[in-house]
Amino acid sequence: MEEIATALSDLRNFLAPFLVKIRNSKAKVSRDVIAGDFDIEKQKAFCALAAKQIGYDFDAGRLDVSAHPFSTSVHPQDSRITTRYDRSDFMQSISGVIHETGHALYDQGLPAEHFGTPLAEAVSLGIHESQSRLWENLVGKSRAFWTYFYPLLQQTFPKPLRNVSLDTFYRAINTVQPSFIRVEADEVTYNLHIILRFEIEVALIEGSITVEELPRVWNSKMKELLTLDVPDDSMGLLQDVHWSGGMIGYFPTYSLGNLYSAQLFAAVRRDVPTLDSEMASGEFGTLLSWLREKIHVHGKDYSAQELAKNATGEKLNSKYFADYVSKKYGEIYDL
Repeated sequence: MEEIATALSDLRNFLAPFLVKIRNSKAKVSRDVIAGDFDIEKQKAFCALAAKQIGYDFDAGRLDVSAHPFSTSVHPQDSRITTRYDRSDFMQSISGVIHETGHALYDQGLPAEHFGTPLAEAVSLGIHESQSRLWENLVGKSRAFWTYFYPLLQQTFPKPLRNVSLDTFYRAINTVQPSFIRVEADEVTYNLHIILRFEIEVALIEGSITVEELPRVWNSKMKELLTLDVPDDSMGLLQDVHWSGGMIGYFPTYSLGNLYSAQLFAAVRRDVPTLDSEMASGEFGTLLSWLREKIHVHGKDYSAQELAKNATGEKLNSKYFADYVSKKYGEIYDL
């Protein structure tokens, strides 16, 4: 808990004032330009194309629909993913598929010859989440990724995208807007949702708050961290299944995944100087091969910290995430 508390405290100290800077920016960034009505079957086809292009093996898995996106694996040759679709928001399904594909690529990359042993199991939830967040955000919301995919998306949904430039689209999908729902949060505010849950979990376990006080405490922290007034508990503390399912202490794995993903991606950029140009041409094999070599094939041969150090040269360091967010959103919001 001490290690997690330190990492999340660093994030809190960075993200809270950075969010204020964004909200005070005069730059006009909005998702309104990509609003419309988007056929579900066309979304399904595009999502399947994107998953296959970045490396998902459909001979060893499948893509289906569920109320909440998830990835599940019973063997490296049977790793399945799901997403959900919204006619008014194609990015919800695309981001969901890329996220779950990241999980599945890890599972499909585990050494099948060691199936049934720890050598064919993911080392930790934090490392697993690093794979999904890396593909969803650092790849799937990058300019390089959409340099390749955006013309295909424009062909799929000419209305309204035909008249929306790549730069405008890129800014739109990276809009920072505090929201009530964790899974729909942007890169800047997402970890604030995790910090809220972590602080509540610690207080519950320590006994400084009671279960009956949860709605009040939750709503108070949402106001403090995200400046939002929660309208009802379904948009508040009842939105996640984790606590009702007994998963106390699970939420920090998401933030660990964000931190690991930024550190891993910085190492990939160092080792593969042509990464952006490759992604812009639709080539993701070099990135996947790097992740296979550094992360996937090792199973539980190393601890999470050892694996990160072997791959990047140092143990988990939150500065990479802060540097990534500062650079990307500093450019988008002219900070």
